[in-house]
Amino acid sequence: MDIIEVIKTRRSIRKYKPDPISEEEINKILEAGRWAPSADDSQPWNFIVLRSQEMRKKLASELIWGRFLSQAPLGIAVVVSPRASSHPAEDGAAATQNMLLEAHSLGLGACWIGTYGGTSEAGAKKVLNIPENERLLSVIVIGRPAESPQKMRRTLSEITFTDRYGRR
Repeated sequence: MDIIEVIKTRRSIRKYKPDPISEEEINKILEAGRWAPSADDSQPWNFIVLRSQEMRKKLASELIWGRFLSQAPLGIAVVVSPRASSHPAEDGAAATQNMLLEAHSLGLGACWIGTYGGTSEAGAKKVLNIPENERLLSVIVIGRPAESPQKMRRTLSEITFTDRYGRR
């Protein structure tokens, strides 16, 4: 699949088959995150691979919008260091998006659970033993899709302006 096709066909998947994710697939997803762009090439991220069902259940109980993590075969937490980058949230978001796209290109389903600055972050950081000075940007839930949601996008003419906001 070429990159624009991967981008256009990726959807947030919240229902998964119980089939495991291979080490090769996990490594490809992590590599995609590792190669994301970052401010000043700071690479301010760390990834926590959530292999244990027990850990995914415990973490899911802390995630307001991510309870379905407990039903998935894999999760990846994206942790960013505010000290390492002038734009840690953007850097971590780029890494998260790269991993979502790579998962989709492998035929996997995934969903981004945002935690950064939300009510889920503090409790989730405790579960994952993340240091106080680090931020939990997101948790990516990954599995073989058990659903195929379809969505439409607004047209470019509806969302694009020339030279200033409001000028079509």
